[in-house]
Amino acid sequence: MSKSLKRVQAALEAEGLFPDFREVAQARTAQEAADAVGCHIDQIAKSIIYRGQDSATALLFLTAGGNRVDDARAALVAGEPLGKADAALIRAQTGFAIGGVAPVGHLVPIRAFWDPRLSEFDVVWAAGGTPRHVFALPPRVLLRISCAQVSEFTS
Repeated sequence: MSKSLKRVQAALEAEGLFPDFREVAQARTAQEAADAVGCHIDQIAKSIIYRGQDSATALLFLTAGGNRVDDARAALVAGEPLGKADAALIRAQTGFAIGGVAPVGHLVPIRAFWDPRLSEFDVVWAAGGTPRHVFALPPRVLLRISCAQVSEFTS
């Protein structure tokens, strides 16, 4: 088991949660992930990372799989201009590789924002710390443990 997967599992267990982790073929898109687990595309909680231009920190936008983050709206809710987060920043601040960023278990606390579309489902699926592992939770639980702020940032 990878260190990243173990860190996510430990973060969930610290919250009293023991979801089953499912290994899937590497899913490069939300649709591929949804097909792998047999759910609606919007039940995939994509972890989109931006770099805050003023804070120089990673910012996490948890987005329904079929939605796209609107850069201008995301900057408004973040309260600062946003730029592209490179792999080094993502790895240094979250501890995860691109494609496997989980909503919990980051190396340092991260500001997070929540797409309201995710809350319309009984269950959502999120990355488990690797590009090949996912887990499912009720969205209200994932929202709580991710400490995300419900915000309108999609187009």
